[in-house]
Amino acid sequence: MDFQKNVAQSLPANMVGFYEETLIEPGFFILKFNNETDENQTFKREVGSNFIQFHFCIKGSASFIFNEGNYTLPLQEENSLLLYNPQRDLPINLVLNRHSWMISVLLPINKFHSLFSTEANYITFLSEENKDRKYYKDAHISPSMAIVLNQLMNYNLHQTIKPLYFKGKAYELISLYFNRPADADIEQCPFLADEDNVSKIKKAKQIMIARMAEPPTLQELADEINLPINRLKEGFKQIYGDSVFSFLFDYKMEVARQLLATGSHNVNEVGLKVGYSTASHFIAAFKKKFGTTPKKFLMGLNS
Repeated sequence: MDFQKNVAQSLPANMVGFYEETLIEPGFFILKFNNETDENQTFKREVGSNFIQFHFCIKGSASFIFNEGNYTLPLQEENSLLLYNPQRDLPINLVLNRHSWMISVLLPINKFHSLFSTEANYITFLSEENKDRKYYKDAHISPSMAIVLNQLMNYNLHQTIKPLYFKGKAYELISLYFNRPADADIEQCPFLADEDNVSKIKKAKQIMIARMAEPPTLQELADEINLPINRLKEGFKQIYGDSVFSFLFDYKMEVARQLLATGSHNVNEVGLKVGYSTASHFIAAFKKKFGTTPKKFLMGLNS
């Protein structure tokens, strides 16, 4: 089968939100899906029978559609799906629900076999009698996996190191997925061993998103979630890969970009919606994030 046809993507041309595909190695991909709109969105991508698929729902929920709509497989927040069927192509037909994030990892089965060649008895579907059978597995996303997933979703380092960074994180994610020790999460991240702390950090993120136009200070946020400020900063960085306000800035700029793309709001209105009282401050922030002004961004869309 032709490789390009095997992994060709197909997305609606007028999609709002974003889909991003990063090549790790030949045939090895990370796909990022983000839908911060108020509508469900559909993503489609061809995937051949020689690929194994890992899907991780970081936020919200999604559904995979199979057999021309006759079968639906749901995926909820903080859960994952492993899909493999050597008997037929298994294209991605994904309905990503409103305000949802998801990351997928695709790699050829022969590449995957090479990672675990000495562990075939442990990885169930790699055993000799099972290696040609289809395989489906759902599992909970561990705290240590959640850190890696949020680092991938919220990547903000220099673009020149992105391929290297994503490659390292892809291998780390697969390693954590198949990690056996029951206490591995505690050993790797003591702070996240406390589920109550994790819940508080997630609440902090939702508070910042809900009040992005008038966000609380770090101390006010720490007081509201009942967590010391140093724990708030440490935990937020561990889970989401960034500081509270850097995360909020990136979030606000993505919301602003999507609002502008709808064509329903002018620059001043969008700036106010994301918390900028003056147009000049919003324009400067938008240019810092995207390298262009909101006006030029709109002109590019119109052209």
